[in-house]
Amino acid sequence: MFRLSLLLSTAIILCFNTILFGQSKGINREKYQINTKETTNSITVDGILDEPAWLTADKATHFQRVLPTDTGFAIAQTDVRVIYDESNLYVGIVCYDPTPGKRPVESLRRDFNFLKNDNFIVFLDTYNDQTNGFAFGVSAAGAQWDGIQANGGTVNLNWDIKWRSAVKNYKDRWVAEFAIPFRSIRYNGGDKEWGINFSRLDLKTNEKSSWAPMPRQFATAALAFTGSLVWDKPLPPSGLRFSLIPYISAKTTQDKEAGEGFKPVANAGIDAKVILSTSMNLDLTVNPDYSQVEVDNQVTNLDRFELFFPEKRQFYLENSDLFAQLGNDNLRPFFSRRIGLESQVLAGARLSGKIGNNWRIGLMDIQTGQNDTVEAENFTVAVLQRQVFSHSNITAFFVNKQVMNLNNDTSSTRNRFNRVAGLEYNLASADNHWLGKAFYHQSFYPGASGNAAAISANIAYTTQYLAATLNQSWVGADYLAEVGYIRRKGYYEINPTFQYKFFPASSRIADHGPAFKMDMYYDPSLKLTDRITQLLYQVEWMNKSILVVDGMETFIKLQTPFDPTNTGGVPLPANDEFNWKEMGISFTSDIRKPFNWLVSSRYGGYYDGTKWMIDGEMYYRVQPYGSLAIITTYNNISMPSPYKSAQFILIGPRLDLTFTDKLFLTSFVQYNNQIDNINLNLRFQWRFAPVSDLFIVYTENSFPGNHKIKNRGLVLKLSYWFN
Repeated sequence: MFRLSLLLSTAIILCFNTILFGQSKGINREKYQINTKETTNSITVDGILDEPAWLTADKATHFQRVLPTDTGFAIAQTDVRVIYDESNLYVGIVCYDPTPGKRPVESLRRDFNFLKNDNFIVFLDTYNDQTNGFAFGVSAAGAQWDGIQANGGTVNLNWDIKWRSAVKNYKDRWVAEFAIPFRSIRYNGGDKEWGINFSRLDLKTNEKSSWAPMPRQFATAALAFTGSLVWDKPLPPSGLRFSLIPYISAKTTQDKEAGEGFKPVANAGIDAKVILSTSMNLDLTVNPDYSQVEVDNQVTNLDRFELFFPEKRQFYLENSDLFAQLGNDNLRPFFSRRIGLESQVLAGARLSGKIGNNWRIGLMDIQTGQNDTVEAENFTVAVLQRQVFSHSNITAFFVNKQVMNLNNDTSSTRNRFNRVAGLEYNLASADNHWLGKAFYHQSFYPGASGNAAAISANIAYTTQYLAATLNQSWVGADYLAEVGYIRRKGYYEINPTFQYKFFPASSRIADHGPAFKMDMYYDPSLKLTDRITQLLYQVEWMNKSILVVDGMETFIKLQTPFDPTNTGGVPLPANDEFNWKEMGISFTSDIRKPFNWLVSSRYGGYYDGTKWMIDGEMYYRVQPYGSLAIITTYNNISMPSPYKSAQFILIGPRLDLTFTDKLFLTSFVQYNNQIDNINLNLRFQWRFAPVSDLFIVYTENSFPGNHKIKNRGLVLKLSYWFN
């Protein structure tokens, strides 16, 4: 009753805020409108806006500041025009540059770091739901930036599609031109209006601006604050269209540690994208290959629980929020990186998109093969989402993992099936001040008990000055989501946070203020097992430098034995209680400069011992041709006998060369003494046509001491996108 009453109180707040704030419309739509007309003239995408259609097009002007302050007009102004023909949406941009000097850009790589490049981005709310959309941008050097938007404005940059852009630089301005194919985006046929906003970052003036005004506490990607793109006639529905992306690959691998020679393998497969309507698409894959996907950044793991790494594979990305955003950060009933982890994916299909104005659907089915240690498995996910009020929604889902041909051996520890079903409510008020979520998940598997459920509710309130959140979760001891990411189970958690910002009338300091965070876990009998309390103070300067100092107090009662160094030493016994304090400080330098850096350090107790940690990140760019980054982590853990002390070093230099906007070389080395390994990853990419690539990837793992190779592999992969 205790857990249910607390969760119910948060759910009541969600409903109350929905009633009060959920029914209003976006605040910019009527006042900020730009009209677009169809042209029958040919448009050459060359960064020169000299076609007659540009001269008569409606213009968006008078961009307003978002940062460092959200009052007044921008110093670096921008003009934007929008036209279209039967195949493409065209955007013409003039970015005026009143400040002398070189325009900061990091490299020519696609999906550049937003904060380190002069850039322009257009955000499209093509469904008019203030929740889902698309983002397209360029840097001042011409590098492309594109992503799919969800949850009111979060942009997933791992999503790539075909579109064209060009940039021309002049002394007092830079000019960009976009051509975005209608077939590459999704929208409701018959609409006469889309939500739209334009964002400009000018680093020399230290100014972020937008066309439709944006409160500075929100990202300019927030779709709740878009203006309107008004079409001269309703958009027609599209017929059936499809794209094919076949690939061929050749690779050779060697496990030297096992005394094996090179094993060459040739492979081929195909992806297909079938556009069923302007708002619905079907993705298909047969024998996919993920060898070209960039390697994950390693981290030193001193946690008692599993780490999370994001999905980067293209097949899983379109409308990915329908699947990947179920639950919360620590309770994901579906995590696509579980698929293909132990055996090869044979084939898969994903149907996703929008039905009418208020319904979204996602269906996924994937089949993996069998190997010597793992049976073939089938994964099915079904999601149905209904929008309510301005941009809140209700979601129902079902996840199923089915083991194929599992032997009827009673000694097997594998479940023949694991299923999770749930219902979720997502709150987002029209002005984005109130956000929240409440859900109930139930897992099903042989022998599941009444504790195989998870319940959660959270609410967040954000203004320019303060941000406050309250998160609560209860997870049963038998809750099991084999295709999900579940950090722990058998607990009740409550997690309040509060932050306040002061905005002084200073020419140097942008804002400063305190924050308080607390996270508490209780076992099923409601006895405290974990408590982390943190008090911090943050100062941000006008030049983007940031200083944070904090103090933290931690209490832990171990539920199971735990080695605090994760190196196989004598574990601390279960049921022992530990309490310690620590201090931390971090500083981020001016990221606009060619050389910028971040350093953070913590010192204090750690279970029965002490821990000193220092992180460092250094970046240097030679624009626009590349950058060098070095990321280091050092942990010094001192424990009393008989427990093990340890020093952990993680060093990750990364050289990123962009010879052109189509030719890239990345060299990534990671030394990790926690796992006694040096990992080398060399990745060459030639984008010889839009979203068509040649990859050459070399990977090697070796011992740090004698540099003896453990294993290595060389992959060549060629893919081409046919429309």
